[in-house]
Amino acid sequence: MSVSEAESTSGDPRKSDLPGYAVLNTSKGSIIIELHKESTPEVVDEFIDLCQKGHFKGMLFHRVIKHFVIQAGDNEGAGGTEDWNLRGKQHTSVKHEAFMLGTSKGKHLNKRFDLLITTAPIPDLNEKIIVFGQVIKGEDVVQEIEEVDTDEHYKPKVSIGILDVSLTQKI
Repeated sequence: MSVSEAESTSGDPRKSDLPGYAVLNTSKGSIIIELHKESTPEVVDEFIDLCQKGHFKGMLFHRVIKHFVIQAGDNEGAGGTEDWNLRGKQHTSVKHEAFMLGTSKGKHLNKRFDLLITTAPIPDLNEKIIVFGQVIKGEDVVQEIEEVDTDEHYKPKVSIGILDVSLTQKI
């Protein structure tokens, strides 16, 4: 089989080399995420790059709200926002459902990349976040995080965080 035949039968070889799954190892347990490489390739590329650089290692969940469970990221990002247009491309994000992984459509000037996971469909988020993955295992861990005690600003009273993120092509 020639290279062009292999490419036509398997698609873009670069995309097939990308990890299809991320395992968020948290202080409460593991959450396995299937990444949506086809619908949001630039966001998945950015997420994978940040994972490989250790960006999320030790990151705390700084906001835990009922149904809008996890918001992990730089504590209190400051600065203006711009639309998520990596390399000038618009994203065709999938609709938000329960246990979806997303990031804010506003990318902060300090290179903030928040992770957002919910436990219920929240249609209002469709215009506010880019969904780029779905929890396929560990929903119980997400729900356990959702139930932690928080202060009046939804900050967990006990530190809960991402210990590390591992990437894999298959589960």
